[in-house]
Amino acid sequence: MLRRMLADSVIRPAETTTPFGQTRTMTDPATTIPTFDLFAHDLGADPHPVLHRLRAEHPLVRVRELDGYLATRHADIVAALRDRRLTTANLTQGLDRLTPEQRAELAPVLRSVSLWMGHTNEADHVRFQQLLKRYFTPATVHGLRPRVRQLADELIDAVVDRGRMEVVEDLAYPLPANVIAEMLGMPTDERDRLRAWSRDILALFDRADFDQLKKSQHSVLEMEGYLRGLVAQRRAEPRDDLLSVFVAAEREGVVTEDEMVANCVLLLFAGHETTANLIARGVSLLLANPDQFALLKQRRELMGTAVEEMLRLGGPAATIVRVAVEPAEVAGHALNPGDVVYLAMAAGNRDPEVFADPDRFDITRRPNRHTAFGLGTFYCLGAALARMETDVCFSALLDRTPDLRPAYEQPDLVYRPPLNHQLATVDVTF
Repeated sequence: MLRRMLADSVIRPAETTTPFGQTRTMTDPATTIPTFDLFAHDLGADPHPVLHRLRAEHPLVRVRELDGYLATRHADIVAALRDRRLTTANLTQGLDRLTPEQRAELAPVLRSVSLWMGHTNEADHVRFQQLLKRYFTPATVHGLRPRVRQLADELIDAVVDRGRMEVVEDLAYPLPANVIAEMLGMPTDERDRLRAWSRDILALFDRADFDQLKKSQHSVLEMEGYLRGLVAQRRAEPRDDLLSVFVAAEREGVVTEDEMVANCVLLLFAGHETTANLIARGVSLLLANPDQFALLKQRRELMGTAVEEMLRLGGPAATIVRVAVEPAEVAGHALNPGDVVYLAMAAGNRDPEVFADPDRFDITRRPNRHTAFGLGTFYCLGAALARMETDVCFSALLDRTPDLRPAYEQPDLVYRPPLNHQLATVDVTF
């Protein structure tokens, strides 16, 4: 079916009226961007044939359903990530389509999300970055390695006698969740609530209905209430944790309590959700490429490059969104202020102009100039932590379950439009 759809010319010229409307003429009247019916295709199983063609033939297309553009070429993505005229965009698509009445009902979560680092202006983003760098130092991240290994071993201990595990539930989620919870000083007996909250908050990033968004708001407000209690404790008794760093910054006038609490919600959610997906995808990639899995077992010194290859092919974000704050250019085309562009990392990280044999999982790949964590001002602050957690997790797996084998025929992928995929389960035996 995919071949037939491609043969029917899924990319339409400027003069053609499509289900999403006509193509948009850019600032240069001689330059038009073709419209692409991204949502007309089954991208859930494998989006890469479509993305490969887009990148080769039309590296920038208009996607009406996204109310923006889609860029697929590595060079264009890198340039856009470094362009100060393009700033980070609010990823909570579901909130953008609300009626005035619905927005009024969801005002508390809208306000909270507006305070999240990455949803603020560049000056506020840099302010939060500088604050968090007080804690996310290379020495701090490296110092966490023994504790991360201990947590990984404890999780494997719980399943090792069974000879099987479901990687997502038993390891990939609880490991980074426990790490970020400890960094924020969240008591052990409260951490099951974090997973439930996170499941609800995911709806903010999907095309969720209003009832789901109300449930997300309920969980965000519960998290904020819980965190305000921890903040009060740290004001009275500071500790050596990230929450105490925030409290110290509040005393200095660097952040307000509302900003602190909102961004702790973000850290608790994003600090484990993305790494969990990376670990699950990494296991799936190794199992799908037994030659590379065998090589990693033989040459453990390749763990670092193996993690980078997992990031390239299964990184935490398939797209990064940018919005023009002044006239700018992407892929040789002019953007007006307010124009939104989706940078398809999933396509750019398989660009044959940059990566030889780009669809191959190669744990020896050097150099590996992927953009899984972004670039420039908005480069992911947790990149070093995610790399370390993934490295330690796979070291533990190789030590404890060297004969890891898949207990599934096809990966259990959940498609999250426009291009994100998430593994719901990864059943393995050992």
